[in-house]
Amino acid sequence: MWNDLMQLADKQTRRRFVAAAGAFTATLAAGTPGEAAESEAPQAQPARAPKAPFDLALASFTLRNFPLDEALAMTRRVGLEFICFKSMHLPLDATPEQIAAAVAKVKDAGLVLYGAGVVGMKNDAQAAQAFDYAKAAGMRTIIASPDPALLPLLNEKVQQYDIQVAIHNHGPGDKKFPTPQTVYEKVKELDPRIGLCMDIGHTTRAGADPVRDAERYADRLLDLHIKDVSEAAANGKTVEMGRGVIDLPAFFRVLLKIQYKGKAAFEYEKDASDPLPGLSESVGYVKGVLAAL
Repeated sequence: MWNDLMQLADKQTRRRFVAAAGAFTATLAAGTPGEAAESEAPQAQPARAPKAPFDLALASFTLRNFPLDEALAMTRRVGLEFICFKSMHLPLDATPEQIAAAVAKVKDAGLVLYGAGVVGMKNDAQAAQAFDYAKAAGMRTIIASPDPALLPLLNEKVQQYDIQVAIHNHGPGDKKFPTPQTVYEKVKELDPRIGLCMDIGHTTRAGADPVRDAERYADRLLDLHIKDVSEAAANGKTVEMGRGVIDLPAFFRVLLKIQYKGKAAFEYEKDASDPLPGLSESVGYVKGVLAAL
């Protein structure tokens, strides 16, 4: 009897997931990214993700081959509200007027610009530039890859500007911060506004477990880059979420458990010249998972 009940519950959970994911993908209108950007007709919007303490977002590096206007239209098209700019969409040396114009475009598109990154910081001048840039754009978070020697300066800057710095781990090729642990060990005694942007794909590629690390380093988990990868090895590649090796249901279950309140930003690195199909599938999958939890 117990086994029968468990099998029935499992089937019901799968049905809820498939229905939620299908409902999302069905709302995506057909057409090319260019058509999406040029059309003035309102896009069909998917149902919002089930209520969670965190927001789904987009890391604009996903749309690195597209100009700002198209990138904003595509973000709306997949039903995301929050966006984090990579420098190709708003250069770090932009003038105040250029920053104001870009921010206005984000607002007009019905989006929220919450952060910048990943921002490299090799010296004091680059760190200062990043904070002035984020302040001018009204950003709350800088996703950064700083030289570890800059951490004392960043500790002062987050207090001065009240802008948080989430240090991004870049996996096996990153000699400074390959894993969440390497970030945590260097920031755990600093101001709590300095923490971790865990890239769950690079974490997996480095041989670490994003499910375990999300819980272990919850007190410094400020931002997330979410994706899936083909294998838990250095040569693992980005794939559509749900097609790779990361246990995504377990990962999102942990985020709910720890009451993570930051952003979970899709960074879909595959298919740079045509990312919309894979990104749409990934967003639909994640919303389906959240609906089933």
